[in-house]
Amino acid sequence: MSELFDCVHPAEWRRVEGKYWDVVEAKSNAKKPGRLLQLEKWYQEELPAVISSRCDKHVTRSEVVKLMEWKLTRGKFRPRLQQLISSNSEDAVDQCSRKAFGLLPDVAAAVAELSSLKGVGPATASAVLAAAAPDRAAFMSDEAAESVPGLRPVRYTAGHYALYLDKMVDMTNRLNRADPRPDWTPQRLERCLWALTVARQQQLPILEDLDVKGGGAAEERADADRGASGKRKR
Repeated sequence: MSELFDCVHPAEWRRVEGKYWDVVEAKSNAKKPGRLLQLEKWYQEELPAVISSRCDKHVTRSEVVKLMEWKLTRGKFRPRLQQLISSNSEDAVDQCSRKAFGLLPDVAAAVAELSSLKGVGPATASAVLAAAAPDRAAFMSDEAAESVPGLRPVRYTAGHYALYLDKMVDMTNRLNRADPRPDWTPQRLERCLWALTVARQQQLPILEDLDVKGGGAAEERADADRGASGKRKR
């Protein structure tokens, strides 16, 4: 599944991104009809707007509980996590999230702070941070992490998330250098990787014509070598 991550052509990533909501809707209909679609729109659109509107950025207990529902509906269902995160007090979530957002752009420190909450590990912490700062953090979904070369098996540790984020930030920078519209963020890459993985898992035809093989790092390095040797046409 890593061929998309090896691709440095922004147009191919945009093709996948353009099918994102189709994949969400298809998966939503396959589970609780419509629930994932509702939660996805809330997480991707409403929650970031709410957080950014607050003078002192933070999330509430109810938002963290709903975020966990989104995470478990979108990926692997782990009911114990929903119980644990619901046991946090309003004050604990408020104070912890304020401190975590204040630690940015130190993502590692922010992840560590959020992980002090019950039921919150690096993956859930990354979801909270990605909603507030998609240019700094990316949600570590299983589907996205497994699509990044060298990160299997996925481990839910701070160290593994740091490796994942480093690779996502590096790819974001490479796409932005190659794209006339340099507006890529690590979180947008997560959505693309998730969409392609889920489309293939559920055998959805909407991305079956994607052709990204041979368009990756090796090609980029070859172009750079040609340019360095003066043989590349300008």
